[in-house]
Amino acid sequence: MAKKNLSPIHPGEILFEEFMKPMGISQYRLAKELHIGAIRINEIIHGKRSITADTAIRLGRYFNMEAKFWMNLQASYDLDKAMIDSRKAIYREIIPLDDVA
Repeated sequence: MAKKNLSPIHPGEILFEEFMKPMGISQYRLAKELHIGAIRINEIIHGKRSITADTAIRLGRYFNMEAKFWMNLQASYDLDKAMIDSRKAIYREIIPLDDVA
């Protein structure tokens, strides 16, 4: 069976689908309760903005969970995206240390 290349899932999609939607929390309400701008939440949800450490702390506090959860989602997304976007070029340019010797 061929391996499917799935697009990485942005943390904003998880925020919306797994937290906001089931809990009935609007973008406006979340922004207001996190004391941040509604545009910031909107951009995160639509994958146009990353979750920063500040946002992760706010989300962690609000949802009563570790801020690291949000940071790990963002780091995982960033790495997956970089692997898709840059992997071939990087693998061509860089020779592993074990292969050099």
